[in-house]
Amino acid sequence: MHRRRFQDVPHGIRRLQTNHAAIRMACGRMHGQCRLVKADHQNRPITGIVSLALGVIVFSAQDAIIKKLSGDYSVTQTVFVRCLVATPILLAMVHYEVGIRALASRQTWPLVWRGAILLVAYTTYFMAIAALPLAEVVALFFMAPVLVTLLSRPMLGERVTVHSWIAVGVGFIGTLIILKPGSSVFEPAALLALLSAATYAFAMVLARRMGGTEAATVMSFYQNGVYIVGAVAIAVGFQLAGFTSLPHPSLDFLVRPWAPATWFDLGLMAACGVIAALGATLLAHAYKSASATLVTVFEYTGMIWLPLWGFLFFQEVPSVTTAIGIVLIVGAGLYAAFMARRMHRAI
Repeated sequence: MHRRRFQDVPHGIRRLQTNHAAIRMACGRMHGQCRLVKADHQNRPITGIVSLALGVIVFSAQDAIIKKLSGDYSVTQTVFVRCLVATPILLAMVHYEVGIRALASRQTWPLVWRGAILLVAYTTYFMAIAALPLAEVVALFFMAPVLVTLLSRPMLGERVTVHSWIAVGVGFIGTLIILKPGSSVFEPAALLALLSAATYAFAMVLARRMGGTEAATVMSFYQNGVYIVGAVAIAVGFQLAGFTSLPHPSLDFLVRPWAPATWFDLGLMAACGVIAALGATLLAHAYKSASATLVTVFEYTGMIWLPLWGFLFFQEVPSVTTAIGIVLIVGAGLYAAFMARRMHRAI
C-alpha cells in the first residue's frame, strides 16, 4: 500500500514515550542472569523529520512502479519478487537491531495473523492502484490513521476524545466526496482502497498491542514471510480454479498468471524490495529519533509526491472533488495529530 509500503513498521501508532530515561530489567536466556539496560529517550527532531520525509518519498516511488507494472504482470508475482529481494535485507536489519534469535518469538501465531491481515491490506491497495489515479488511492488510504482512532477503544480500551471524533467525521466526509457514491463516475476500485485502509489500521492496532515485546524488524520479517507464502498460494489458487483473466483492471491484476518478465521489469520488481527495506529503516529511525506526535504530521507529505508521480508518469490530473476530499482527509489527520500532541504536552 503510499505509504509506506512495506511498512511494515508499525510507526505512526506507537505509544508515546516520556522524555525521561527509563531503566528496565532484562533476563539473559543463555546464562539465566539479569542485567540492567538503560533506555534513553532520543530527542533529535530534525533527524526524525528528515528520516520520515525521505521514507515517504521512497515508498511513494514504489507505488508508481507498481502502477507501471500492473498492466503486464500479476500483483502476486510482483509482491513475490519484491519480498524475495527484501528477505536478506530484513534479516540483516533483525541481526543489527535485536539479533537473529529474536525471530524465535513466543508470539509466532499473532505475528503470522498480523502478517496475513497486512497481506490483504497491501494486495487491495495495489489492486486499487491498477484502476485509480494515485492521488485518489493515497487519499483514501490516509483514512487509516482516522480508523485507528475508531479501533483504539474496543481493541485497546483507550479513550476516544471529542477531537478524535471530529477528525473521524471530517475524514469520512472527505472520503464520501472522493468516492462519489451513487454517481455515474463511481469507481468500485475505490472500495479496495478503503478496505486496504481498514485492514491496515486493524494491523497497526495489533502492532500496538505487541509493540512492547516485539521489535519492529521482527514484525516486518514475519510480514515478509507471510507475503511470500500468501502470494504463491493466491496465484496457485486462481490457476487451479481456472481464473486467468477478468474484465476489471483491479481484478485482472489479481488473477493474471505469472509471466516471464523483461530484465528491466524484473529490476523494477526487485527495486520494490530494496525500497521496502530502505523505507522501513527510515521510518523506524524517524520514530526512534523524535516524538511520534511530531513526525507523524510529515507522513502527509505523501500527498505531495504521489499526485506528482501520477501527473509526471501517467498524465493523471486530480479532479476538483478529489482535491476537496484530499484537503478534508489531510486536514482531519493533521487536526487529530495536533490535538494529540497538545494533550500530551498538557500531561
